[in-house]
Amino acid sequence: MRLNDLDERIVHALAEDARRSYADIGELVGLSAPAVKRRVDRLRAEGAITGFTVRVDPVALGWETEGFIELYCRHNTSPDAIRRGLSRYPEVVSASTVTGDADAVVQVFASDMRHFERVLERIAGEAFVERTKSVLVLSPLLRRFSSGAPT
Repeated sequence: MRLNDLDERIVHALAEDARRSYADIGELVGLSAPAVKRRVDRLRAEGAITGFTVRVDPVALGWETEGFIELYCRHNTSPDAIRRGLSRYPEVVSASTVTGDADAVVQVFASDMRHFERVLERIAGEAFVERTKSVLVLSPLLRRFSSGAPT
């Protein structure tokens, strides 16, 4: 489903602040509050909006170390198996299959280097993982979307 311009503006307003009122969104997009509610209800029913959440700054959790782990998986590991395996780690805030040599890239937040190392060791020990390669973030330069930080 492709959003039209008006629905896209509503979704962007909700993405900035999911607690924003329908009246406030209506002012932004030029609709009444009931019209915004009808559109949001339709977007939810059609699956364009899958839910509402809280974004938490990882630093508030004491997780100031950020890194990325490239996963190289054993032969015939499905994306669903990777997702299931990684979903047990609260430190994993995002994971994606990718093109190139690695099978997936995983974003991790940890309290310090030792915590990151423990998470890396546990992930590397998963049955589907053949090897890993990791990098640590020194300074985030630009973030346009939520990091998916744990809630």
